[in-house]
Amino acid sequence: MRLFAILTMILTTATLAACSADNASEKSDNETSIISPIISSEDAKDPYSYAQPEIARVTHVDLDLALNFESKNVSGTASLDILANDGVDTVILDILDLEIFSVTDADGTALSYALGKAEEGKGSPLEIVMGDKRQIVITYKSGPNAKALQWLVPEQTAGGQHPYLLSQGQPTLNRTWIPTQDSPGIRQTWKAKISAPEPLTVVMSGLSNQEPEDVGEGRRAFHFEMDKPVAPYLIAIAAGDIVFKALGPRSGVWTEPVMLDKAAAELVDTEKMIDAAEELYGPYRWGRYDMIVLPPSFPYGGMENPVMTFLTPTFIAGDRSLTGLVAHELAHSWSGNLVTNANWSDSWLNEGTTSYFENRIIEKLYGEKRANQERALNFAGMEETIAENGSDSNITALHLTGENASPEGGVSGVIYDKGASFLHTVEAIVGREKFDIWLESWFDRHAFQPATSALFLADMRKNLVKGDAKLEAKLMLDAWIYQPGLPSNALRPDPAAFAEVDAAAKDYASRRSLDKNLWRNWTSAERLRLLNKLPEKLSAKELAQLDNDLGLTNSTNNEILFAWLNLALQNRYAPAVPSAEKFLATVGRRKFVAPLFETLMEQDNWGTPIAKRIYAQTRGGYHSVTTGTVDELVLADR
Repeated sequence: MRLFAILTMILTTATLAACSADNASEKSDNETSIISPIISSEDAKDPYSYAQPEIARVTHVDLDLALNFESKNVSGTASLDILANDGVDTVILDILDLEIFSVTDADGTALSYALGKAEEGKGSPLEIVMGDKRQIVITYKSGPNAKALQWLVPEQTAGGQHPYLLSQGQPTLNRTWIPTQDSPGIRQTWKAKISAPEPLTVVMSGLSNQEPEDVGEGRRAFHFEMDKPVAPYLIAIAAGDIVFKALGPRSGVWTEPVMLDKAAAELVDTEKMIDAAEELYGPYRWGRYDMIVLPPSFPYGGMENPVMTFLTPTFIAGDRSLTGLVAHELAHSWSGNLVTNANWSDSWLNEGTTSYFENRIIEKLYGEKRANQERALNFAGMEETIAENGSDSNITALHLTGENASPEGGVSGVIYDKGASFLHTVEAIVGREKFDIWLESWFDRHAFQPATSALFLADMRKNLVKGDAKLEAKLMLDAWIYQPGLPSNALRPDPAAFAEVDAAAKDYASRRSLDKNLWRNWTSAERLRLLNKLPEKLSAKELAQLDNDLGLTNSTNNEILFAWLNLALQNRYAPAVPSAEKFLATVGRRKFVAPLFETLMEQDNWGTPIAKRIYAQTRGGYHSVTTGTVDELVLADR
């Protein structure tokens, strides 16, 4: 692992409030650690955290925890290093459903603490009176229903022999198993000692430099460290019957033994992706880039946890056609992990920038055709999202306000795809060479720091626009960030990207026939484009013919299978119900699960009983992230 000596970094942009002087990026007692700044401007404040980081903030977390599979909780201690202003004797943390047994200083002297009133989804403030002490030790355990943690029984795993634990901390769930200041703008270094029953193996989003140690009673302890400050939602853990296979000198994959060869084959281009990313926007600064392919209940496609990306098995298609997901999570190592949105109102800074970066990696590795097609698919999805919500709806702005700025606020078609379209547009106007120089320098200037939309625009104006009034007018920067809808200067995809597919879709709409040979030779993106372009209303005979000709029900590409099932259920096609039921019973990815249940519920007396029957059987296998969405669709009064 390479260690980086980071010079003191202070936000100097005149249009923003200055960081607290005490919190500028300074060295802590650990010489390899960095203390990231806190942005104190109003637009950087996080209403979904009780913390007051300008006064007292957590800089380091040291966990010593035991995984208890029978009681489904973690228990042990969290030691926190605190940086506080002179005379401040209290620090406020975020917790949700934690049972606190004691709070002491580093010498074991008891400290007084109080648990404040809980708010729905936000948890409670834990207010600790620390006096002049600057290290506190909290002894606690998590609740059995901690939303960040999913405890799987052996039957829910691929191997079927051992239990499994996985976590998902984004956006505000890590407060259910770690007592800290759970806000993306309060970056923290961390260490962990985690014990688990043999023969289970533990991995985390930190580097491990020693072998597991036997701690008795059939348990082993695993040690991890992240010496670079990260947003607390990026602390992640998984434990189960997992093994490792190297993919390159600094990359590898963890997964269950029965999945290892298939996962490694799908990820064979990982090292090339890292090289491509570095060629675009500078060095990879985290040492290793490992991944873990999780059981199918994982609620997202991927999660960019540093040095240990979490991946859904649904990306495994057998032909690497869905590895854009890996490029996306890798790109987060720069946009999201290196520079992080200070709060969730600016989540486009993480996801939009990453979606743009992902597309550039795909272009570099697989060529312009695939990159242009994937961009065109995403652009069409963005336009559909804006149309559904209304182009004057504030939820279609990149910088979110009000209830749209909640941790779960916003819509992916805007946060991801409008954000990426913004950067594609800027690149086209200023030129790729100039844009790439600026974007790499943005990552360098703000490495290991939080950021806001205002900071991003100020940096762009200072270091890219450079006072050019005509360029400023062409870019329409404020309209992109703060206004709803799609600005008039948006760079639209080349229509040629899907010319053949769109012609085939138009032909099908009029003749209800499709050349099967075209389908066989199309890319995954082209096939998805066709399915999205088919008429909304199709007869059972037409759907049966499509399935027979194109082999849709038997597709090993989960994106294509999902698109087919959604189309079939929209048309109340009964032969698709068994396939949909099987899919919903084996996949927990919210992107797939929620829309299929929503489609069923929209089919009234035909679909509602099917949705309720399937959900009663599958709900227990989903992560809380997924059930939180689907409960509103299926269980809420309609």
